[in-house]
Amino acid sequence: MSACTFSFSFTALPKDVLAKAKKSVESQSGTFNGDENEGSFSLSIFGNTIAGGYTVAGNMFNVVILEKPFMVPCAVIESFLSKQIAG
Repeated sequence: MSACTFSFSFTALPKDVLAKAKKSVESQSGTFNGDENEGSFSLSIFGNTIAGGYTVAGNMFNVVILEKPFMVPCAVIESFLSKQIAG
């Protein structure tokens, strides 16, 4: 499986964007580790793992999904994250 990669621009402070991302992941009983520069996350949805990492560069939140269910397209994950983090 190839990785999913996408980026979101933001206008808030990086710490606020990361707090929102962490809250979103942890609300799904996942783990979120990292700081305002980079980190990783993992969560299980219906017994399937979605895991990846992120970097922050300027006002861009860059995400790489390294593990996901085969039947979940990258676009679905990107849309969900966009609504949870950037929206």
